[in-house]
Amino acid sequence: MTSNAYRKTSVSPSATMLKALPVRFLASPEPGGLSRRLPRRSLRLISAALMTNPAYFEVGRFLGAYGFMNITSYSSSQFGEPSNVAGIQDLGLGYSPEEIDQLRIQDIGEGEVTIRLYEGRVVQGPLRGTQAVFKVYPGSRAGASEADLMALNELRTHAFLQSDASDICANIQFLLGAFETATGEQWLAFRDDGRYSAADYAKVASARQLKEQSGGMPFWNPFDRAYKLELRRYFVLKLLNGAMSGLVHMHNHDRLHQSLGPSSVILNTALEKEGRYLVPRLRDLAFSVDIGYSSIGAGVLSDGLWRRASAAGASTPLEKRAFGIADDIYGAGLLIAYMAFIPFCEAGIMDGISLQRLLENTFRFDIYAAREYCLADDRLSDAVSFLDLGDGAGWELLQAMLNPDYRKRPIAEAVLNHRFITGAVLRSY
Repeated sequence: MTSNAYRKTSVSPSATMLKALPVRFLASPEPGGLSRRLPRRSLRLISAALMTNPAYFEVGRFLGAYGFMNITSYSSSQFGEPSNVAGIQDLGLGYSPEEIDQLRIQDIGEGEVTIRLYEGRVVQGPLRGTQAVFKVYPGSRAGASEADLMALNELRTHAFLQSDASDICANIQFLLGAFETATGEQWLAFRDDGRYSAADYAKVASARQLKEQSGGMPFWNPFDRAYKLELRRYFVLKLLNGAMSGLVHMHNHDRLHQSLGPSSVILNTALEKEGRYLVPRLRDLAFSVDIGYSSIGAGVLSDGLWRRASAAGASTPLEKRAFGIADDIYGAGLLIAYMAFIPFCEAGIMDGISLQRLLENTFRFDIYAAREYCLADDRLSDAVSFLDLGDGAGWELLQAMLNPDYRKRPIAEAVLNHRFITGAVLRSY
């Protein structure tokens, strides 16, 4: 199947802290240094008119580049995008050079369209001083006509989602403005709400897991490992909750994401101890699809989606719309599987593509058979116990979201309200 693109037995300081974690994920307070939200008045100004004059911006250093893979290849676009790790060491996250290097080792090749990233800031107007990240598409003059389409689609999608200042989603990356250079490059300026993705976090957590298991990071406190595991579970569940909140907002506004994966979720913090302040945001809306009834079946970038919809038996606009929504849910299911395994396994034990092949090809979407297989491998025990929370709530959700029949997959709102994604399963222990 393709798509564009989870017994305390004694009391100690650490054990008591486990109880302090919030059970459900409500709006998070932002501590100093983590809050970059704009005042409501400023949001109103931006949503009314995006900044299109390059003189309003100052461009800083080059952060890195990444590529979009073939739009019809799900595994490539979801788990193959090079991680944006530039600047992680500078942000004081406490990661060693070896851990950061681990992010690069597991990357695979780029696609035909290569996106460059730069840091910068707004230097004029009411938002002067706002930190920004520039996403640069090469443009048609460089022979990248597809890049022009992607840039325009991403711009239009963000502009549409930000058109109502009273209905701006905190879990979708915020566009400040856009402009074209004399060489035909398309520059999109986003508010800087984080330089690292869910994929970056997962790989670093996996590298730390390896170091801890090998004795490189001993646990002096007998409760330390249980506490850290609790923090990790909370962090991952809140990450998934935020990503699904963003997807619900898009679907409620007749937009599909179509490139959903760990690389397309940015985080304002990658520290598990700051999980309470985590705000995940969806990015990379270049392949977003308008599923308003008048737009069903249209669009060059969504050609593959509608062909697959027809192949699955969806013929009417209503059926094609349902297929598109279910396609996003399938992508979200693979994201949940990725975040349930990679951060909880030692580095090198499991990767996104291997996990997808395990679920799709080896077990042919029999998620419970996959559980029995994973249960027999001690190296996957933390991932299995995470999905076992709430009497197997995680496995139950994956089985529904990855159902081969698109008609039987839940809608995004049902996923968001599932007891696994709400964090209610953390009450189990």
